Order: sequence, then C-alpha cells, then structure tokens
Amino acid sequence: MSKTLAKEFGLLRADKVGVAWTLRTDISAEGWEEIQPGAYVNRTYFDLAGISMDDKTLFFEGATLQDTLNPSNVPATPGNLTVVVDVMSTKPLTNNEALGASVFGNTIATGGANLTFDQTIYMRFRVFVIDLDTQAGGYFIPLSDNQLGSLSPTASDRIYVTRVVSFVSPVDGVFAVYPVRYLLRANAKEEPEFEYLMRLKRSYELQQSYDED
Repeated sequence: MSKTLAKEFGLLRADKVGVAWTLRTDISAEGWEEIQPGAYVNRTYFDLAGISMDDKTLFFEGATLQDTLNPSNVPATPGNLTVVVDVMSTKPLTNNEALGASVFGNTIATGGANLTFDQTIYMRFRVFVIDLDTQAGGYFIPLSDNQLGSLSPTASDRIYVTRVVSFVSPVDGVFAVYPVRYLLRANAKEEPEFEYLMRLKRSYELQQSYDED
C-alpha cells in the first residue's frame, strides 16, 4: 500500500545592513543556521525505521513541494537574487556539500556537493529575482525552476531533507523565504534476499559517511 510522507520547514528571515547579515532567530523557524554570510541551511529527515525493520525496500512513486509564497524583499531592489534549493536524499549533506548543491546541484561531484544522481531522491533548484516591473509588491518572481533526481528505491531507514537558501544582494534590506512542505509518495515492498542485502549495505555505507541528529 502506498504511503504519503510529509516534512516541513518554517519561515526564514534575514536582515542585511552593509556587509553584515543577521539571521533573525526571534522570527525564523527553528533549525535555520548560517553557513556563510547570506547563505542558510535547515535539515530534517524522514524516519523510515518502521519500514526497514520489516526488511522492506521503499519504492518511490513521486515527490513534490508545497509552498506558500515566493521569497520577499523590503525594500525591494531590482536585480536582487534568491537561490532556493530543496533536497531529499539518501545521503546527509555537510554544510560545504549543501553549498555545493546550491551551485552545482547533483551534476558535478567536484563542485562540492558529492551527491550522485542515484543518491538524490528529489531536488528542486529555483532562482528568484526582484523585477523592475513588479518590485512594488515586494516579492521575488521566478527566474528559473529546475528539478533533478532519480526516485531510486532505498533500504535506508532515513531520507535526509535539506533546504539551502542563498541571498545574492549588494543592497541592504529584509529578506524572507516562506514555509515549505516536502511530500514523498512511496510503496514498501519485499525484494529477493540478495538484492535487499546489497541495497541495505549500500544504504548503511551512505548513512555512516556523515550523520547528524
């Protein structure tokens, strides 16, 4: 039977004055951290332990995001950019790997992401810009929207969820990225023992490479 799994990230608010960026922890949702000035990351994971305890493999049928609003900027300055990368993967990402993913996606391992096609369940890579014609509204508009990933089956007991936001702005202001919900549609099935054991071994190796609770 198919199951729909859901995880959420809340509001991110950051202020820029001169060269200094400030993560507004009194407004931003729990879990956001700065990885370099103007770049932020948040993490969680889907717990699949109940499925893996039954010696089953998770086969993904689909993945998507639900979000509320485009990012905003006050005062809105034409040319300001925001890059938002949402990743569901069988491998946890370090801060450097998260930054690499926000530039190279999962396409060039030497770019720092070290995230392969098979390890990427789903990735959405979006760039937003403040446009001269719509700046009065204060919201960024989409400049590009790309989706990557394999939806490859896994025997891991976790699917790691990472959201990376980079504000690219030479101008002072208040920047916000709004809540998002990650959805995975999956079906747990039994595989032949040899195939399952090989998949389980590979999942364990990936999880042990780097893990943070």
